[in-house]
Amino acid sequence: RKYILTDLVSTPAFCKALGYSLFLKFCPKSGFIGSLPNQGWCDLRNLEVLNVNRNTLEGTLPHCFSNLPSLRELDISRNHFQIPLSFAPFANLSSLKVLLSNQNKMVMEPSFYTSVPKFQLKFISSSKCITSLQLNLEFPTFLYYQYDLRYVDVSQNNFSGTVPTWLLENNTKLEVLILMGNSFTGPLSLSLAPNSNVSLIDISQNKLQGQIPISICPTFPHLSLLFLSKNAFEGDIPPCLSGMKDLWILDLSNNQLSGRVPEELITKSSLTILRLSNNNLSGHVLPVILNANGLLKLYLDGNNFSGEMANVDVSISEFPTSLREINLGNNKFYGNLPRLIGNVPFLEKLALSENGFEGSIPMEFCNLNYLEFLDLSENNLFGSIPTCFNPPDIKHVHLHGNRLSGPLPIAFYNSSSLVTLDLGGNNLIGSIPKWIGTLSSLSVLLLKASNLHGRIPVQLCKLYSLSMIDLSHNMFYGFIPSCLGNLTLKTKYQKTLTSYSEASDVLEDILPYHKEYPETYMEEWVQFTTKSRSYSYGGLILEDMTGIDLSCNKLTGQIPPELGNLSQIHSLNLSDNNLTGVIPSSFSNLKQIESLDLSYNSLSGEIPNQLVELNSLEVFSVAQNNLSGSIPEPKAQFGTFIESSYEGNPFLCGAILHKSCSRINSPSTISTISDDKGEDGLFVVLLTIFAVLYINPYWRRSWFSFVGKCITTCRFSIGGSFLAYYIFKRCV
Repeated sequence: RKYILTDLVSTPAFCKALGYSLFLKFCPKSGFIGSLPNQGWCDLRNLEVLNVNRNTLEGTLPHCFSNLPSLRELDISRNHFQIPLSFAPFANLSSLKVLLSNQNKMVMEPSFYTSVPKFQLKFISSSKCITSLQLNLEFPTFLYYQYDLRYVDVSQNNFSGTVPTWLLENNTKLEVLILMGNSFTGPLSLSLAPNSNVSLIDISQNKLQGQIPISICPTFPHLSLLFLSKNAFEGDIPPCLSGMKDLWILDLSNNQLSGRVPEELITKSSLTILRLSNNNLSGHVLPVILNANGLLKLYLDGNNFSGEMANVDVSISEFPTSLREINLGNNKFYGNLPRLIGNVPFLEKLALSENGFEGSIPMEFCNLNYLEFLDLSENNLFGSIPTCFNPPDIKHVHLHGNRLSGPLPIAFYNSSSLVTLDLGGNNLIGSIPKWIGTLSSLSVLLLKASNLHGRIPVQLCKLYSLSMIDLSHNMFYGFIPSCLGNLTLKTKYQKTLTSYSEASDVLEDILPYHKEYPETYMEEWVQFTTKSRSYSYGGLILEDMTGIDLSCNKLTGQIPPELGNLSQIHSLNLSDNNLTGVIPSSFSNLKQIESLDLSYNSLSGEIPNQLVELNSLEVFSVAQNNLSGSIPEPKAQFGTFIESSYEGNPFLCGAILHKSCSRINSPSTISTISDDKGEDGLFVVLLTIFAVLYINPYWRRSWFSFVGKCITTCRFSIGGSFLAYYIFKRCV
């Protein structure tokens, strides 16, 4: 019989064909665990396709596995198999054409296997198979004997040495070569023999140096995608790249390239995506961008580009209507924001942060109806935010670090798609409006140092998607809304921009085996202060981050015990306010918290001993309060906190404060003792005076004469003086 197994989900039929019953622990829908059986494989001589992808199978492959003469396609990806670097278990599979072994465990062998395999592969994908020791591995030598390869992906394996360009020389039909995420070093040396079949080369995230060879253009005349990012390439961008008629994605970001960008690379090439971020490139590129017809995504951030739009004739110029994403952030542009950007009808993402732009936000930006991401932060913009700015699909707005004024714009009212609103470091006026509760998707609200005042609105409690709130360094007053404890602070994948799709539509023909590439290179980053430092959060870290910062305001009242319900919070900062009362014992429920700052308030009472249960706590401060009693037992995380965490509380005691708790009286005890002593002393003084006056007639006459004068001149008696002093002391 002939067996073709496309997935081991059909295991019952598979086992029936083998003649034995199913013995794997989990049912097929739950994924298989354990190892493949050592019996029966020798009998499957007609098996052509075997797929056990995405299970949790482990161990070595069965000894009899190599005796499958008809096997053409094998997919063992995303398991925990131990695969020798020599790929010896597959050496005798003479019919094998497709081998997919991604995300398994690559293991070293006692002696390097050097025999010639019997197969001639067309497709091999063995990525993310690095060893547990993170060792630099030698490149698999069995590939020396392959001459019919079309697709090679050995990315993220930490292979070392020089780039194996012999793969290109030996395999003239090779179309895709993916070597990203390894440790290849040295210059990129290419042979002069052209290879017209290559359409994709990815050697990003390595340690390559020197210049990008100009021979790359004639060697690969039909190259469509070229990724050389995250290396140490230097020098100029080869001008010949502009003439490659089939090149539509070029990524040279995160290198040390310098000089000017060839104008034709932007204006006349076939590129749809150009990424030159984070290099040392310079020049005046704004006029060039105006002629970038055909580009969909342009990333020039993190360079030394300069210039302004003042010298551009706006009456005859316009931004290319094809653009969907523009990132010109972290450069040296200046002058007013280009109003022409408002005429790009389908623009989705715009980043102009960290430049010298000034003036107001152009009203033309209100025409960007497809805008999802806007970052104008860290410029010198002033004026108010246009009230007409309300794109229906806007998700992320970053305007922090400018001089914007006026109240929070009603433009954001009822913006149900808004995920991030970052307006910190501006000169806004007024308070947080009640309509903030209409932003149903809001996850990140950053209003730090925005000159806002008023009470914290309870409408914030309606925003069930909130996970990060920063209202610090403002003038908010009143109580902390207890309903903030109802927030779930669930992490949201929508907080980030970069998403990965396996074989997206544009790459599906080139990447038949589902290599992951991002849909956008625009990144979402936010600044948030925790653990006494300001951190930048992006990617997966941003998705997982949760925190509330209400520090440096004028908040009063007690800390709501309901805040102890925030079981998912990582950072809580209530410092530098006028809070009173005790530290809620419910804070012991904050099992995920890493930073808790309650310093510089007027809190009293003892530190709850239950807080020692917070095993994730890294930074803790209750300094400069009126706390008393013993500090919590120095075990677990509380054994790592130093004296500065408790300083400024004169009635706290403990070994770390060099104060014995047996010698320290609490404020209430001291106050009682002092009052009792004061009352007893006053009684003794009065009794002594009356006794002396009774015994000595001369002193008695002198005393009454003195009292008479005081009544005439001062209008109060010495007895009244004592009484007034006593009442005053009790009130204090």
